[in-house]
Amino acid sequence: MKNFTLVGNIVDVLHRTIFPGTIYIQDGRIQTIVQDQGQYSQYILPGFIDAHVHIESSMLVPTEFARLATVHGTVATVSDPHEIANVLGLAGVEFMVDDAAQTPLKIAFGFPACVPATELETAGAKLTVNDFRQLFKHGISYLSEVMNVPGVLADNPEMMDKIHLAQSLGLPIDGHAPGLSGTGLRKYAAEITTDHECSTLSEAVEKLALGMKIQIREGSAAKNFAALHSLIDSHAADCMFCSDDKHPDDLVNGHINLLVKRAVALGHDLMNVLQIACVNPVKHYNLDVGLLQVGDSADLIVVDNLQDFTVLATYCQGMLVAEVGSTLLPFVPVKPINKFITTPKTPGDFAIPARGSTVRVITVTDGQLITGEKCVPAHIENGEVIADLEQDILKITVVNRYQDNPPTLALVQNFGLKRGAIASSVAHDSHNIVAVGTSDTEICAAVNAVISHQGGIAVAEDNVVHVLPLPVAGLMSGGDGYEVAKQYAELDNWAKRLGSKLTAPFMTLSFMALLVIPNLKLSDRGLFSGQKFRFVSLWID
Repeated sequence: MKNFTLVGNIVDVLHRTIFPGTIYIQDGRIQTIVQDQGQYSQYILPGFIDAHVHIESSMLVPTEFARLATVHGTVATVSDPHEIANVLGLAGVEFMVDDAAQTPLKIAFGFPACVPATELETAGAKLTVNDFRQLFKHGISYLSEVMNVPGVLADNPEMMDKIHLAQSLGLPIDGHAPGLSGTGLRKYAAEITTDHECSTLSEAVEKLALGMKIQIREGSAAKNFAALHSLIDSHAADCMFCSDDKHPDDLVNGHINLLVKRAVALGHDLMNVLQIACVNPVKHYNLDVGLLQVGDSADLIVVDNLQDFTVLATYCQGMLVAEVGSTLLPFVPVKPINKFITTPKTPGDFAIPARGSTVRVITVTDGQLITGEKCVPAHIENGEVIADLEQDILKITVVNRYQDNPPTLALVQNFGLKRGAIASSVAHDSHNIVAVGTSDTEICAAVNAVISHQGGIAVAEDNVVHVLPLPVAGLMSGGDGYEVAKQYAELDNWAKRLGSKLTAPFMTLSFMALLVIPNLKLSDRGLFSGQKFRFVSLWID
């Protein structure tokens, strides 16, 4: 590894100072920092960290995610391999760890705490506390988001064994408790150290008061920065930035750097912003990531100024990995692993026979993972429920990918499709196939396209189907990230041409089966009410 120097205005976030100087880097570490009287236009600062991200949601394997993220100044991530774990269990987590070892981006993986996320859907695997012990020996550095809130509140032995093991090992424990408050939150916060699900300021403040760290989330589907950014100055020591889920077309355009730029533009204190973006994740998760101090790993970035934060260069472990918007990391081929058992369906599999006059409908809000519930008159034709395009009510289905079972069916409002259908094998958390559409024929075509490729996202209109194959666990491509981003953007545009007004229709679709976020969702076992915490009928009467 070559030795080199960098000159510029050095942003020392730990000591909250900026000064001109030279950084001497040797064998990947900062050997010396010398202040001088130079006049420099560029700024050198610690690299950015995504404090909670499911890499699989980018549809890229870790090495390819790294090629895109480092361009934007990301030098590390705190990553939960929960998605692939639900499909392939221990083998899936090991795949992610092994692939990540081939990139200089520092990826800290956690042990997925809730696989399966619930017993209310069919997943491809189950992870136990013994698996946790095994993976800890391979560098797992924290317990990933504990989504089983009822299990924590009820002292579920299996859930608490994982929590107690993490505590005995001195590991942080990530939370996932949307809307939890009062007595329940107090019990939950006694065990859990973070939460990234806050959608209101009052929710975040209540959790902060109980000692939790808040990860301010701005992803492709859930966008909470606008509601929470005042925490940057009021609680700078206790916040981090995260994306949670970032689709490839979003990742091409920016990452944590965009939140930094946005926060500074809103007038927040620069050092508070950088503390949240660069320092707090290192301290909370005990990451081996440099903070621009003598002796630190040379994980740093060079930017044009402290308003735009245009990244001119990114260094990971002293290696120049990106420069002026271009990646310098090589493409790393992967051998796909997968689990796909279900067989092609017929249009008749997606028919809903009329059994009453009033139906429950899942209501979607753009940019939010939480759904609503409403009751409406059923739109019936020839003895079957059909889409009501005037009311923007469409059919939604979940197809079990791990068994050859009949699809479950329900209705959803606000997807906006006027024709056609969309489908995806990215369907949190068990990653069965989820589809929304205007007709049984087109829903079937989109679903079968996903099945035939053993995973992917698809758009169907009449007899035309467009597909982005995802052969790695039905979640990731294994191909070039920029090409995947281009293909994804094309499918996203196709969905919008069909009428969808959602910012990210496929990302929103992927959360329609996520039962741990209320209120009304659909799993492969039926329609589930998070408020009642039980399955409910499509029919009211």
